[in-house]
Amino acid sequence: MRLPNGEQAILGDKLERYCLNFKHHKGKDKAALFRKRLGITLANKLILEAALLNAAATQGAILRCDNEFGQQYNIKFYLETTFGASWVLSCWIIRTGKHCLG
Repeated sequence: MRLPNGEQAILGDKLERYCLNFKHHKGKDKAALFRKRLGITLANKLILEAALLNAAATQGAILRCDNEFGQQYNIKFYLETTFGASWVLSCWIIRTGKHCLG
């Protein structure tokens, strides 16, 4: 199964605010892993942005749960950079009801 409307996926500021932020109490561990395995930091975040958006549009997705916030999916994909390579697990939500944006 593909992520519904995956080609319209939006990342917002999650990379800057969380995943690649060494100052975030939980995100700092992810930031360290992205730097160590793939050489990705905020300075070259476009590599990760492009890979995540491509995965959302083209890779298989697994429905993790469907709750009051929306449908939550996991997409696992392999990312290779000039620095290194690693599997990446991305989590996506399609908001529903009162939690919809816009």
